[in-house]
Amino acid sequence: MRILLVEDDVLLASGLQSALGRASHTVEHVDDGRRAVLALDNSQFDLVILDLGLPRLDGTEVLRLIRGKGNDVPVLILSARDASKDRILGLDLGADDYLTKPFELDELLARVRALERRRSGLAVNRLRLGGLELDLASLTLTWQGNPVSLQRREFMLIKKLAEKPQQVFSRAQLEEALYGWGEAVESNTIDVHVHHLRKKISPKIIRTVHGVGYRIGTLDES
Repeated sequence: MRILLVEDDVLLASGLQSALGRASHTVEHVDDGRRAVLALDNSQFDLVILDLGLPRLDGTEVLRLIRGKGNDVPVLILSARDASKDRILGLDLGADDYLTKPFELDELLARVRALERRRSGLAVNRLRLGGLELDLASLTLTWQGNPVSLQRREFMLIKKLAEKPQQVFSRAQLEEALYGWGEAVESNTIDVHVHHLRKKISPKIIRTVHGVGYRIGTLDES
């Protein structure tokens, strides 16, 4: 998933970026509320992890503003405010979950997976498509029952395509899903990832739609 992390504690934000990156998410970080609203106005995200005690604009106001604009991106509040009235306010303003600081990293990652399942309509941490199966918790993939070793961004790419098997994704959309702000991306980077996935899984696992981009191969094509 592409996650917007809104957190003004630099050390905490750095640790979360690393942990979420290892869990095969692309994480963009901003450290104040106004920058969060601007980012959400101009970019698409799959999840927002939102602190409440932010400079320039409080997290509750960020949530109020984006919901008022009709933005339904899932929001996980991550805050030191642990009073029940704060949790109730956050949830009533449209947050999907609320986790208080300090927290266990494993619990945060589990809550992120739960929101990802809800977004994708999955009941469990497994995504199946024909002979392809992705375990979203262990970040492993099997093809026709056999494990396939993938690099982190290869896993991210095949997951992105498999989540919406009827959709064709442009290279720009895939680059945005796999790489964060400021990361250098070569013009053929996505093509290289696709080549590796076809070699490791099946030549037909990813289809090229000429002039548009890529989509996952269907069951009878793979």
